[in-house]
Amino acid sequence: MTQPLTLASFGYHDVTDDPTSSGFQRPAALPFKLTPAMFTAHLDRIASAHRAPELIETVDLTQPGHHVLLTFDDGGKSALQVADELARRGWKGHFFIITARIGQQPFLGSAEIQQLRRGGHVIGSHSHNHPSLFRELTSQRLLQEWRGSRDWLEQLLGEPVITASVPGGDISERVMDSAAEAGFTYLFTSEPSVTPGRVSGCAILGRFVVKRSTSAARVGELARLRGWGQAMLVRRVKAGARRLLPGLYRRYISHVTAGDAAAPQDAGRS
Repeated sequence: MTQPLTLASFGYHDVTDDPTSSGFQRPAALPFKLTPAMFTAHLDRIASAHRAPELIETVDLTQPGHHVLLTFDDGGKSALQVADELARRGWKGHFFIITARIGQQPFLGSAEIQQLRRGGHVIGSHSHNHPSLFRELTSQRLLQEWRGSRDWLEQLLGEPVITASVPGGDISERVMDSAAEAGFTYLFTSEPSVTPGRVSGCAILGRFVVKRSTSAARVGELARLRGWGQAMLVRRVKAGARRLLPGLYRRYISHVTAGDAAAPQDAGRS
């Protein structure tokens, strides 16, 4: 029996003992900030599954096989320490940058992003401004967010940027269509799926988004392809609740995303 193509992708954010030192400071961000000890334990469990993480650009999506990928959203300062930990293992990751935050504290500066790229990691877009309720933007705004971010990173790195991740995990047909139209080849979502999809030439790749409450044991099981169906069921239940109570969900998002000043449109170009 032919083995199918499966991608066990993990979505991380900040890794730090001091949550104020990296990334967003709003309430919604705190559950996604792991300590270095937690993160190391997660990586140890992935290693025990005998699957060294790969870069999506090296994976042949037309061939069967099982692959593990590590991604890191937002572009907080802790990305440098994350890269050091990966380097100790000979591993590479994908770092998705909010370009309007480049150069702001506590986010990465231009030179630090270039340093990550020199280390062999993939640098991708996490939109320009990371708007809340991303999927509710107009098609024109979605395209502006993707194109603006991609252009910025390409100028910074001097090479094509073909990989992105969806801010806030909010996915829709328009979000995927706009990413494809903006020229991305790979788009990571927050849907816990191991089976890639495709929209207009853009590969749609699911992820399990890791929280502080996620145990190392569970990460190890997921790396072995166990538990993804349960994770998808939980995701669908939550998505159904959001659709049934849209007003309540918007008020909740407004509350948990308070606390960060909006990034100026031209932040990071200095």
